[in-house]
Amino acid sequence: MGYLRGFIPWIVAGFVSGFVDWRWGAVSGFASGLLLLLQDRRRGVDLDALILEASTIVYFVLVGAVAVARPHSSLSHHTDVLSFAWLAATAWGTLAIRRPFTLGIAKRQTPREFWDMPEFLRVNNHITSAWGTGFTFIGVSLAVAGAADAPAWVGIAAHVIGLVGPAVFTKVYPARAEARLQAAQAPVTVVPQQSQ
Repeated sequence: MGYLRGFIPWIVAGFVSGFVDWRWGAVSGFASGLLLLLQDRRRGVDLDALILEASTIVYFVLVGAVAVARPHSSLSHHTDVLSFAWLAATAWGTLAIRRPFTLGIAKRQTPREFWDMPEFLRVNNHITSAWGTGFTFIGVSLAVAGAADAPAWVGIAAHVIGLVGPAVFTKVYPARAEARLQAAQAPVTVVPQQSQ
């Protein structure tokens, strides 16, 4: 559930933007993102577990600044694509610097003795890649759907596919990777042959 908590500001911003306008959406996204970050820091969560939250706050500061300075900017019609492009850049960027954004989140749910294992990093690389792929898929799908003036269900389907896929992968993949690791480390039992 820790992975999904980081998306709360994006949901809040989308909801508020739909009912008010993009300026208030950006403000509400920023405020909810900052609130979550401060709550986590108060609970002692390390900054490396808050990469998504920090990136979210930066996004809403930048978009909010544009929204306030130029409320009628054409950018307001493309915030859906822009938001997923930002999330994709966050995911791919953290992979490029070898600090996948899911690593800090996974550390909150995994005993410390596993943190330095190469397999732990590899699993998080794959999970972050899944999220990066999902975000990229949604951003590209929304851009194409917007350019083609596709019906609303196309965007909804892109959101479902691009978010549910990585969420399921995040749930299933670590257990499978752990099972493979345990199978590879299982001692081989040699049954001595009985002499005749």
